[in-house]
Amino acid sequence: MRSLSGPPGREVRVPPSIAAVAGGRPLVPVWQNALGGLTFQLGAGDGRLFAKWAPAGSGLDLAAEMTRLDWAGRFTPVPRVLDHGHEADGAWLVTRGLPGESAVSPRWTADPGTAVRALGVGLRALHERLPVADCPFSWSVAARLGRARSAGGGAPATLEEPVVDRLVVCHGDPCAPNTLLHADGSWSGHVDMGALGVADRWADLAVATWSTEWNYGPGWDGTLLDAYGIAPDPERTAFYRRLWDLT
Repeated sequence: MRSLSGPPGREVRVPPSIAAVAGGRPLVPVWQNALGGLTFQLGAGDGRLFAKWAPAGSGLDLAAEMTRLDWAGRFTPVPRVLDHGHEADGAWLVTRGLPGESAVSPRWTADPGTAVRALGVGLRALHERLPVADCPFSWSVAARLGRARSAGGGAPATLEEPVVDRLVVCHGDPCAPNTLLHADGSWSGHVDMGALGVADRWADLAVATWSTEWNYGPGWDGTLLDAYGIAPDPERTAFYRRLWDLT
């Protein structure tokens, strides 16, 4: 099932570890996911940092994200890891902020045409820049089903997988909030890379187009695909959306 994430709708408790990391800097909660994970902005302007918090038992693996960020940062704009740690109640990951703001900020939800085109261009750039042959991470169908079964998700042993269109290093969570945009509407980088790995590019494209509906309303699939530079593929789109909900 699709998870619901967004800016916190109510006051959130600041974990002591995050308060310690902030070191007296202004601390603002900016994002919350359905598993209880929180993201805080520390400071403002060009020197802003972001601290992610994953409660113990949430299933959020910030160590895996740190490893992927370190690898992907050699090839494309992603947050640079500054600190990581864990205690009995959870783990944290601190990164340096990238230029720009989320593609679902009020500015860009008011201009979905510009935002969606940037999503497509940015995703294509990510897929072109990250080298498949050098990537040590997998986001294959088999790997995702295996992880889901291990976590007790009730995923089937196999699915009738379509023939791979093209293997790329996928983002793994290519929903609109995870692309950042410059003030001129061009993409500036990607965040939330904890599932990054090699897979068919439609594993990303199916979810990226789906997320335009969740964030901007129906009718934007074609705009994203045009900006990416690919024709629609209903079969692969349906398969990878089903896989997303299963895993």
